[in-house]
Amino acid sequence: MPRALIVVDVQPTFCEGGELPVAGGNEVAHAIAAYAAAHRDRYALVATTQDWHLDPGHHFATPPEEPDFVDTWPPHGLAGTPNAELHPALAFLSADVAVRKGAHEAAYSGFEGTTADGRDLATVLTEAGVTDVDVVGIAESHCVLQTTLDALREGFGARVLSDLTVPVSEELGVAAREQMAAAGATLVPSTSL
Repeated sequence: MPRALIVVDVQPTFCEGGELPVAGGNEVAHAIAAYAAAHRDRYALVATTQDWHLDPGHHFATPPEEPDFVDTWPPHGLAGTPNAELHPALAFLSADVAVRKGAHEAAYSGFEGTTADGRDLATVLTEAGVTDVDVVGIAESHCVLQTTLDALREGFGARVLSDLTVPVSEELGVAAREQMAAAGATLVPSTSL
């Protein structure tokens, strides 16, 4: 069964030092890079997703409004900035496709984005004959969660590599893991594969 690796939003904007940092982001970026380098031959396709915000409207809290960190957030993933690029640890990742999402909306799922030639992630995966995906990245409680749920909705088998993602908080991570498992995703550490 052809399998794809989906690397979700591993960008400096979501790591320590970024605009919307997740604790452990830099560490997981390096772990994903090492995993991908060691196991590239397991995957028919490697896809990356990036928040790439131009003007996402209400997704960004604008002063004097304070972000509620549920529906509104500080500006992050600003298109064309260094922090919106892939994390430097992924510089040598041999990705087959890059998906950018959220130009004018929130877009938590990688399936909401498109490639440079306008194809969505479901189309790219289907055209490559992919039947199953492994999902890794940042943040487990938000974009990894939504990408995994959409993969399942699109008919792909979905596995989340639990040691290659980090949540915004442990509480939100527990809730996300429960939701993904209930939807049919398998959650396993990469070391068990």
